[in-house]
Amino acid sequence: MKKRIFITATNTDIGKTYTTKLLLREYASRGLKVGVIKPVETGVIGGVYPDGDLLLALVKELNPLMKDLCVEDIVPIAYELPAAPFIASAGEKFDLKKVLDAIEKLEALCDILIIEGAGGLFVPIEKEFMIIDLIKALEASALLVTHCSLGCINDTLLSKKALEDYEIVHEIVFNCREDDRSFHQVSLPYFKAINFRFFKLSSDIKQLCEELIH
Repeated sequence: MKKRIFITATNTDIGKTYTTKLLLREYASRGLKVGVIKPVETGVIGGVYPDGDLLLALVKELNPLMKDLCVEDIVPIAYELPAAPFIASAGEKFDLKKVLDAIEKLEALCDILIIEGAGGLFVPIEKEFMIIDLIKALEASALLVTHCSLGCINDTLLSKKALEDYEIVHEIVFNCREDDRSFHQVSLPYFKAINFRFFKLSSDIKQLCEELIH
């Protein structure tokens, strides 16, 4: 099986797509054939895929073998309503086989597949099937993207505990933005006190990518 890395986050709008694009560029710079998939995307209206279109354009640029793909190849399941997939789909059964078939097609063209999730770990895909269950079903390792604003200690530790309980191999990266100036004063001291293992997206991308493929 090719290497699969699932990009998840502590919540929505934390930087999953941004992180996915950084990883694609870094691995491509190392001579690896990269691939990407977003198994389910919501908020797709009028044929416009807010994340999928960006990811498709980039992967075509980085991997010529992907040049003939269309957005449906990397976003096999899409809904109009910008909500959790369970709600956006009106509770219909999630077609895992469709996702697995899409992954099989993509993995024939790449060495490493970056999988971008939707929202956080416990976003429902079905009533009792969450994003974290999808990570497990796809046999992927996970990269948890977390924020640097007040509350990140709680959000990060809760998500890490969930990944550990599910026995999912994972790494954690902090996506600090310009307005997160308080991180070093109000949150970082605790993470240092407990010797918490993490990376910073702004400075550790090369080391992070190295760890994710070993």
